[in-house]
Amino acid sequence: QGYEGLVEGGDNIKQATWLSVSNIIQLGGTVIGSARCKAFTTRAGRLRAARNLVEHGITNLCVIGGDGSLTGADIFRSEWGGLLEELVQDGQISEEVARENCRLNIVGLVGSIDNDFCGTDMTIGTDSALHRIMEVIDAITTTAQSHQRTFVLEVMGRHCGYLALVSGLASGADWLFIPESPPEDGWEDLMCERLGE
Repeated sequence: QGYEGLVEGGDNIKQATWLSVSNIIQLGGTVIGSARCKAFTTRAGRLRAARNLVEHGITNLCVIGGDGSLTGADIFRSEWGGLLEELVQDGQISEEVARENCRLNIVGLVGSIDNDFCGTDMTIGTDSALHRIMEVIDAITTTAQSHQRTFVLEVMGRHCGYLALVSGLASGADWLFIPESPPEDGWEDLMCERLGE
């Protein structure tokens, strides 16, 4: 469950086995679970997470996520030494355990359907999102044609129009809105004229 599982510990932290990861590679989304974690945004939450990692002897993390997840990972990394010192002072771990776990290694992978990260061709999740969008478009196109109706499809992307742009090109959309290029004044008339054609 992402950082939530890290903070809560217990059964949320377990070793992956061949059987537990078999037959999941083709599934979209995150099989291991994901959750926004308010507790991890606080030092107290990160202290609990550090305690749980040390308890399991984990000093390497692979964080797959967007801005929030990767920012959290960077803060956690920068505080790691201080968190261990605090755990020693509170008597939760020994100095020897703190020495054995003195370094936290983090690999950050951008997991964002928006495909809005510089330095990578395609972020994790973008391809799956595009496939889902195209499946939906394929399914509703025949309905739109048979009913002679215009269908409006909204896709995710927040500040990035990549998904809308690429799926619009792939499906032959008649009109497209993307945040990077807001519509000019009078767009309503132009759109109605285009759809009328």
